Amino acid sequence: MNHPSISDYIFQIQSQGRYSLTLGELKRNIGSSDKALLQNLHRLKSKNQIAQIRKEFYIIIPPQYSHQGTLPCILFLDDMMKFLNREYYLGLYSAAALHGAGHQQPMESQVMIQKPTLRDINNKKQIITFFTKNHWESEWIDQKKTESGYVNVSSPELTAVDLIHHHIKIGGLNRIIPILEDLTESIKVTKLSSIGNKSALPTIQRLGYILEQLGEEKLSEALAKTINKKKTNTAPLSLSHKNKEGRLNEKWNLKMNAKLDI
Repeated sequence: MNHPSISDYIFQIQSQGRYSLTLGELKRNIGSSDKALLQNLHRLKSKNQIAQIRKEFYIIIPPQYSHQGTLPCILFLDDMMKFLNREYYLGLYSAAALHGAGHQQPMESQVMIQKPTLRDINNKKQIITFFTKNHWESEWIDQKKTESGYVNVSSPELTAVDLIHHHIKIGGLNRIIPILEDLTESIKVTKLSSIGNKSALPTIQRLGYILEQLGEEKLSEALAKTINKKKTNTAPLSLSHKNKEGRLNEKWNLKMNAKLDI
């Protein structure tokens, strides 16, 4: 049986609209020794035709991306997470950008996974930061079509909840507010209520208050109904500020320990 060369095999994969391959796949399909295969991979890496993203996982870099030395994360993320056998979705600022809200730094992608955590991918050409979440429902996730297939992305409603929940790690509430303001155009009341019912109460208290300040009455009242059904603890508005004291907003049971740019 004649095996294709590594270059021919990569061409076959690209012609199928794929941008990734694994070492195991190459070993099964390329008729060469492990040593020769690794030498060929090294040669292709030095020519900027492939890049190693994770152990035994490679992306194919077509000419239009060769000057960047990598690909947009959405073109290979789904394949990589299947290779790692992990559930995921693209979230936070990365998801917001795909929903037309704000401007994401193109170098960084933010991916939500369940525990155990994964080591971040961080090099000069590609940054993928992993965040953990205990649980999510499939209906909270959108599938966005890409050149190479589909990628899982948090819905506008889940994106809003996650942004507030992780605000201390991603630049604070004032960085999130303009993104949230853009997102509100796509947020549906019923879906936000459904996600809010299964989310951490302090997150929903903060999100409801901020939506109220943005003049989004229907959205904020939907969350107010959610927290009125449950017993809330008093929480600081912002976790980014060391000072936890401030006047109490009784409706949302929040200490106003930070000034928001609204």
